[in-house]
Amino acid sequence: MRKVIAAINMTLDGFCDHTAGIPDEEIHQHYAELLDNAGVVLYGRITYQLMQFWQDLLKNPSGEKTMDDFAMAIDKIPKIVFSHTLKNVEWESAKLANRALEEEVLELKQQPGREILVGSRSLIIQLMKLNLIDEYQLCIHPVVAGGGLPLFENISDRTVFKLIKTKTFKGGAVTLYYVPTDEKTTTR
Repeated sequence: MRKVIAAINMTLDGFCDHTAGIPDEEIHQHYAELLDNAGVVLYGRITYQLMQFWQDLLKNPSGEKTMDDFAMAIDKIPKIVFSHTLKNVEWESAKLANRALEEEVLELKQQPGREILVGSRSLIIQLMKLNLIDEYQLCIHPVVAGGGLPLFENISDRTVFKLIKTKTFKGGAVTLYYVPTDEKTTTR
Protein backbone atom coordinates (compact mmCIF):
# COMPACT_ATOMS: atom_id res chain seq x y z
CA MET A 1 0.00 0.00 0.00
CA ARG A 2 1.30 3.46 -0.90
CA LYS A 3 1.98 5.96 1.87
CA VAL A 4 0.48 9.44 1.98
CA ILE A 5 3.14 11.94 3.05
CA ALA A 6 2.23 15.47 4.07
CA ALA A 7 5.28 17.63 3.31
CA ILE A 8 5.10 21.32 4.03
CA ASN A 9 7.18 24.33 5.03
CA MET A 10 6.32 26.18 8.23
CA THR A 11 7.60 29.06 10.30
CA LEU A 12 8.67 28.77 13.94
CA ASP A 13 5.31 30.22 14.96
CA GLY A 14 3.44 27.52 13.05
CA PHE A 15 2.30 29.33 9.92
CA CYS A 16 2.34 27.92 6.39
CA ASP A 17 3.50 30.47 3.88
CA HIS A 18 5.64 29.56 0.89
CA THR A 19 7.06 33.08 0.87
CA ALA A 20 7.98 33.25 4.59
CA GLY A 21 10.51 30.41 4.58
CA ILE A 22 14.19 30.76 3.83
CA PRO A 23 14.81 28.40 0.93
CA ASP A 24 18.42 27.77 0.10
CA GLU A 25 20.28 25.34 -2.14
CA GLU A 26 20.08 22.54 0.42
CA ILE A 27 16.29 22.95 0.89
CA HIS A 28 15.70 23.03 -2.88
CA GLN A 29 17.79 19.87 -3.28
CA HIS A 30 15.89 18.17 -0.45
CA TYR A 31 12.51 18.88 -2.05
CA ALA A 32 13.72 17.97 -5.55
CA GLU A 33 14.80 14.56 -4.21
CA LEU A 34 11.47 14.16 -2.39
CA LEU A 35 9.60 14.82 -5.65
CA ASP A 36 11.91 12.55 -7.65
CA ASN A 37 11.14 9.67 -5.27
CA ALA A 38 7.36 10.17 -5.19
CA GLY A 39 4.72 8.98 -7.61
CA VAL A 40 2.25 11.86 -7.45
CA VAL A 41 1.68 15.13 -5.61
CA LEU A 42 -1.72 16.45 -4.54
CA TYR A 43 -2.42 20.17 -4.56
CA GLY A 44 -5.32 22.45 -3.82
CA ARG A 45 -5.97 25.30 -6.23
CA ILE A 46 -4.03 27.97 -4.33
CA THR A 47 -0.85 25.92 -3.93
CA TYR A 48 -1.09 24.66 -7.50
CA GLN A 49 -1.24 28.23 -8.76
CA LEU A 50 1.71 29.23 -6.54
CA MET A 51 3.75 26.31 -7.88
CA GLN A 52 3.24 27.46 -11.46
CA PHE A 53 6.12 29.86 -10.75
CA TRP A 54 8.39 26.89 -11.45
CA GLN A 55 7.06 26.55 -15.00
CA ASP A 56 8.41 30.02 -15.75
CA LEU A 57 11.74 29.03 -14.25
CA LEU A 58 11.89 26.06 -16.63
CA LYS A 59 11.49 28.41 -19.57
CA ASN A 60 14.04 30.87 -18.16
CA PRO A 61 16.45 28.95 -15.89
CA SER A 62 17.91 30.87 -12.97
CA GLY A 63 21.40 29.46 -13.35
CA GLU A 64 21.18 28.29 -9.72
CA LYS A 65 21.49 24.51 -10.08
CA THR A 66 19.30 23.42 -7.17
CA MET A 67 16.48 25.81 -8.11
CA ASP A 68 16.62 24.66 -11.72
CA ASP A 69 16.71 21.00 -10.58
CA PHE A 70 13.66 21.59 -8.38
CA ALA A 71 11.85 23.18 -11.32
CA MET A 72 12.55 20.06 -13.41
CA ALA A 73 11.44 17.73 -10.60
CA ILE A 74 8.18 19.55 -10.00
CA ASP A 75 7.52 19.76 -13.72
CA LYS A 76 7.74 16.01 -14.31
CA ILE A 77 5.89 14.63 -11.27
CA PRO A 78 2.20 13.91 -11.91
CA LYS A 79 -0.03 16.38 -10.09
CA ILE A 80 -3.67 16.02 -9.09
CA VAL A 81 -5.35 19.35 -8.38
CA PHE A 82 -8.44 19.63 -6.20
CA SER A 83 -10.47 22.71 -7.05
CA HIS A 84 -14.09 23.76 -7.23
CA THR A 85 -13.29 26.77 -9.43
CA LEU A 86 -10.62 25.72 -11.94
CA LYS A 87 -12.02 24.37 -15.19
CA ASN A 88 -8.66 23.20 -16.57
CA VAL A 89 -4.98 23.09 -15.71
CA GLU A 90 -2.21 24.27 -18.00
CA TRP A 91 0.61 22.11 -16.66
CA GLU A 92 1.00 19.02 -18.85
CA SER A 93 1.78 16.83 -15.85
CA ALA A 94 -1.31 18.02 -13.95
CA LYS A 95 -4.93 16.98 -14.01
CA LEU A 96 -8.00 18.09 -12.15
CA ALA A 97 -9.40 15.60 -9.66
CA ASN A 98 -12.76 14.28 -10.80
CA ARG A 99 -13.65 12.67 -7.47
CA ALA A 100 -13.84 13.72 -3.85
CA LEU A 101 -10.51 13.91 -1.98
CA GLU A 102 -11.20 10.89 0.23
CA GLU A 103 -12.23 8.69 -2.69
CA GLU A 104 -9.26 9.76 -4.81
CA VAL A 105 -6.72 9.18 -2.03
CA LEU A 106 -8.15 5.81 -0.99
CA GLU A 107 -7.86 4.60 -4.57
CA LEU A 108 -4.33 6.00 -4.99
CA LYS A 109 -3.22 4.25 -1.79
CA GLN A 110 -4.35 0.89 -3.21
CA GLN A 111 -2.43 1.30 -6.46
CA PRO A 112 1.16 0.13 -6.80
CA GLY A 113 3.82 2.79 -7.04
CA ARG A 114 5.73 5.40 -5.14
CA GLU A 115 4.48 7.56 -2.29
CA ILE A 116 1.71 10.13 -2.55
CA LEU A 117 2.82 13.62 -1.52
CA VAL A 118 0.45 16.26 -0.22
CA GLY A 119 1.81 19.77 -0.41
CA SER A 120 -1.23 21.93 0.30
CA ARG A 121 -2.23 23.11 3.73
CA SER A 122 -5.96 22.75 3.03
CA LEU A 123 -5.57 19.17 1.78
CA ILE A 124 -3.37 18.24 4.75
CA ILE A 125 -6.07 19.47 7.14
CA GLN A 126 -8.80 17.55 5.29
CA LEU A 127 -6.75 14.34 5.05
CA MET A 128 -5.75 14.60 8.71
CA LYS A 129 -9.42 14.70 9.67
CA LEU A 130 -9.96 11.58 7.52
CA ASN A 131 -6.96 9.79 9.13
CA LEU A 132 -5.40 9.26 5.71
CA ILE A 133 -1.92 10.71 6.31
CA ASP A 134 0.77 8.15 7.05
CA GLU A 135 3.68 10.52 7.63
CA TYR A 136 4.19 14.23 8.24
CA GLN A 137 7.37 15.98 7.09
CA LEU A 138 7.28 19.43 8.64
CA CYS A 139 10.13 21.67 7.54
CA ILE A 140 10.41 24.36 10.20
CA HIS A 141 12.22 27.49 8.99
CA PRO A 142 14.04 29.73 11.51
CA VAL A 143 11.71 32.68 11.06
CA VAL A 144 8.70 34.08 12.90
CA ALA A 145 6.08 35.27 10.43
CA GLY A 146 3.90 36.98 13.01
CA GLY A 147 0.72 35.86 11.26
CA GLY A 148 -0.71 33.80 8.48
CA LEU A 149 -2.44 30.47 8.07
CA PRO A 150 -1.73 27.89 10.78
CA LEU A 151 -1.28 24.32 9.59
CA PHE A 152 -3.43 22.65 12.23
CA GLU A 153 -6.44 24.95 12.01
CA ASN A 154 -9.94 23.68 12.85
CA ILE A 155 -8.69 20.32 14.11
CA SER A 156 -11.04 19.01 16.81
CA ASP A 157 -9.32 15.71 17.59
CA ARG A 158 -6.21 15.43 19.71
CA THR A 159 -3.59 13.50 17.76
CA VAL A 160 -0.36 12.20 19.23
CA PHE A 161 2.64 11.80 16.93
CA LYS A 162 5.83 9.79 17.13
CA LEU A 163 9.01 11.47 15.94
CA ILE A 164 10.82 9.02 13.66
CA LYS A 165 13.59 11.16 12.22
CA THR A 166 14.96 14.69 11.91
CA LYS A 167 16.99 16.42 9.26
CA THR A 168 18.85 19.64 10.02
CA PHE A 169 19.83 22.04 7.25
CA LYS A 170 22.89 24.30 7.37
CA GLY A 171 20.67 27.39 7.09
CA GLY A 172 18.89 26.51 10.34
CA ALA A 173 15.73 24.83 9.03
CA VAL A 174 14.82 21.45 10.48
CA THR A 175 12.54 18.82 8.99
CA LEU A 176 10.68 16.81 11.59
CA TYR A 177 9.39 13.43 10.41
CA TYR A 178 6.33 12.25 12.35
CA VAL A 179 3.89 9.37 12.14
CA PRO A 180 0.53 9.55 13.87
CA THR A 181 -0.05 7.12 16.71
CA ASP A 182 -3.39 5.47 17.51
CA GLU A 183 -3.84 7.71 20.55
CA LYS A 184 -6.73 10.10 19.79
CA THR A 185 -9.35 11.90 21.81
CA THR A 186 -11.97 14.44 20.83
CA THR A 187 -11.41 17.84 22.43
CA ARG A 188 -14.96 19.13 22.15
